Amino acid sequence: MTNDNKSVKNQLDLKELFLKREVWVIFIILVLLTLLFNRSGVNILLTIFIDFAVFAIITMSLNLETGYTGIPQFGRVAAVIIGAFAVGAIPGRIIAMFMGLPYGAEYASDSVNFRLVPEINQLLASSWLISLGFLVFSLLIAAICGAGIGWLISRPAIRLKEGYLGISLLAFGDFFMWVGHNWKGMVGGSVPVSVPDPFRIFAGDRFMVIVLVIFVIAFLVFIYLQKLTRSPFGRSLRMIRDNDLSAGAAGKNIVSVRTQSLVIGSAIAALGGGLYVLYVGSMASIGFTKLTFTFWPWAFMMLGGIGSNLGVLLGVFLLTILRTMIVIFRSQWFGFLLTIGIDPLWLEFTLMGAVIIIVILFMPHGLVPEKVEPMLPKSRVKQIIERRQLARGESSTS
Repeated sequence: MTNDNKSVKNQLDLKELFLKREVWVIFIILVLLTLLFNRSGVNILLTIFIDFAVFAIITMSLNLETGYTGIPQFGRVAAVIIGAFAVGAIPGRIIAMFMGLPYGAEYASDSVNFRLVPEINQLLASSWLISLGFLVFSLLIAAICGAGIGWLISRPAIRLKEGYLGISLLAFGDFFMWVGHNWKGMVGGSVPVSVPDPFRIFAGDRFMVIVLVIFVIAFLVFIYLQKLTRSPFGRSLRMIRDNDLSAGAAGKNIVSVRTQSLVIGSAIAALGGGLYVLYVGSMASIGFTKLTFTFWPWAFMMLGGIGSNLGVLLGVFLLTILRTMIVIFRSQWFGFLLTIGIDPLWLEFTLMGAVIIIVILFMPHGLVPEKVEPMLPKSRVKQIIERRQLARGESSTS
């Protein structure tokens, strides 16, 4: 290839790069982050990062079940709250048992819990090994419990279709929320309980470290789901989503594949719920609502692009930034509404709803729609084409 051809090819590649939606979305995100940093400092950026990471994990799990498998998952909150229950109820009790402290139903009593957790935190702050073990065990137990609930939910529901399946999953979400709200011996019922903090050992740097840890976990979940959805199993998911009759005729076990999708997705969502509890430092079952952990992940997924993991990440990031900006600036930008009796404090959901409607109207497939990906990498496809062209040229000359 001559230098002129290389120059033309580089120009075409650059032009193609700037025409991609994801490039423009990333540019907008960077501009908004810069404005927020100049206005409010680094702490607001850290808050955005941690909200983004937690909801990215939860929304990617929803995208696996809905975007790739076609399951109308309207009960995402069920797996999230199970992960939160697991982290809030199990690891702290185990340490309390070994320390000779109350670990039964009284552990979740607010009159006992507020004295127990500081003692456990002192133990965690005394050793890196204990803190790391507590963190790993907490996340592991959250994922296992989430996977178990995903399998349990799939038993009566997975054979249903469309609206019936969606309503049954929605009911499961409400069921677990109210069980936690009324079962005081598990995580305090309607009264929040404190959760042992494995990041206490970092003292003043706790917030920075927990942001980094959750961010890394979110990135690992993204890599895992990218590999999974590009594997033969991922192609089976899309096949069942697009036409389950054809998938069944091709020999795919539809119930088994959907069950696996629910189990994996629920485990990842429970991981997000567990991380959220560790970040907040307390467990309040009434705080895990359909609005926060079902509606918002659906909004993030629709904004980013259903069936696109990269789109989901960008959608979560952009919408999290916009929500934060509305909360910070709503009184400054819309204070004039007080003169007509409208309180700007209630504009968050109105304005976010308007953003979602606009995106759906003008970009119905999201900011970064799902792309049809070849089974082989592009480089491998090019090599095959070049070899065939070379073989044809040799055969024609001979």
